[in-house]
Amino acid sequence: MKNKIFIASILIFIPTLLSAQGMAKKVKPLSISQETQACLECHKVYTPGIVEDWQKSIHANTTPSLALKKAEKTRRISANKFPTHLTGVVVGCYECHGLNSDKHKDNFEHEGFKVNIIVSPKDCAICHPIEEKQYSESKKAHAVGNLTKNPVYHSLVETIISMKIIEKGNVIQKDISEATRQETCFGCHGTEVKVSGVQSIETEVGTMNIPKLTNWPNQGVGRINPDGSLGACSSCHPRHQFSIEVARKPYTCAQCHLEPDVPAWNVYKESKHGNIFHSNYSKWNFNSVPWRAGKDFQAPTCATCHNSLIATPDGKVVAERTHDFGARLWIRLFGLIYSHPQPIHGDTSTLKNKDGFPLPTAFTGEVAKEGLIDGKQQAKRKQLMGGICKQCHSTSWTTQHFLKLENTIKEVDQMVLASTLLLLEAWKQGLAEGIPQGKNPFDESIEQMWIRQWLFYANSIKYASAMTGAPDYATFKHGWWNLTENLQHMKDWIEFKKKNP
Repeated sequence: MKNKIFIASILIFIPTLLSAQGMAKKVKPLSISQETQACLECHKVYTPGIVEDWQKSIHANTTPSLALKKAEKTRRISANKFPTHLTGVVVGCYECHGLNSDKHKDNFEHEGFKVNIIVSPKDCAICHPIEEKQYSESKKAHAVGNLTKNPVYHSLVETIISMKIIEKGNVIQKDISEATRQETCFGCHGTEVKVSGVQSIETEVGTMNIPKLTNWPNQGVGRINPDGSLGACSSCHPRHQFSIEVARKPYTCAQCHLEPDVPAWNVYKESKHGNIFHSNYSKWNFNSVPWRAGKDFQAPTCATCHNSLIATPDGKVVAERTHDFGARLWIRLFGLIYSHPQPIHGDTSTLKNKDGFPLPTAFTGEVAKEGLIDGKQQAKRKQLMGGICKQCHSTSWTTQHFLKLENTIKEVDQMVLASTLLLLEAWKQGLAEGIPQGKNPFDESIEQMWIRQWLFYANSIKYASAMTGAPDYATFKHGWWNLTENLQHMKDWIEFKKKNP
């Protein structure tokens, strides 16, 4: 009897199983364009890592038309329509490397196809136009020009990374090699990539003629591309998965934002937020869009505060996605002599202080009258950031945190001002030669002590305060101890020079 019941049960389920199998067979594989298929056939032999990486990506596993069917807030694209030839195929090799060929000076004939070496933000804008526009107006996009077009920063860079020789007992500054530029400041800020001609290279399939690029490879945030666009999406979304998970993890930002000058990563690691991240990140959902506080993650990463689409556990939006990474910030803490309101536009080389220098503040701390956001905009941004904090913290906690930060900024800027006054005294008395003498303000000992005051020590303290929970970075690890000791060293240097002219 039991056997008959068992057999009958099996017979009942067989049609269901057959039906399910039939439905599975009806699911069509996603279409790959003929051009991309040709790329894959060759590159899976010669650069298999690239192909395998891409096959794991969202690009390889969806099409623009499918992406548009998702609810708007869950999409990873911002375009509402696409060129016809892109709509129904996965985002493959040719869909990215074959775009806008008329604008790419790095375009060349390759195995019967016209392809670009570099995929630029303008190419990514076909699917991500809002993100590209936001980024193009950010400080990151202008990171090259903000150094090279600003004579003050340019002089600082030249002083730091130039070759030095000893000649007649003096340190003489020489030229900088392009290789050194690429792997130092401009490794993060970006290089200007130009096509200087055509070169022949030997490959496993024979000789190929390809464009010869200067200052390449580079993935700096402000890279100037051969099509004239600014930036490199691969700075945060490395090829060829272009993963949102990678971009959301703090290791990505840590490529450039680390001590001594931008100690964000170091402070984060030691903070309570960093502690929670390192303990629990394997349980988090880094791919959810929007990113839900408490549900997908339990402590902020860099992306949480600066750019991700953040929502409550039930999906209510707290902060819209932005690719202008300064858009939520009301005050600029690092990289300059004093804290000041965020610039209105990413190109900071156009700012002018009261003395006519391209800086947001004067040497004595007064902020520029134009080019910086006003108090109303500062309050709006601060409220937005506070809203993110309040997903996990009470109003009183958040309020007190910001009050503490404001006090820290005020006190640290005063310590920087004290060091600046000592430097101005040294220049005035002719103990050192700087701006009043029309000389380099960064190449003498007291000038370099002054640089450490605002570029290293002040930054460490302000970051420790802003990111809360790393008190040693505020105290002894490039913190108040160093700020105080360095000030005394500057004073002692002046006294020594007076006695030993």
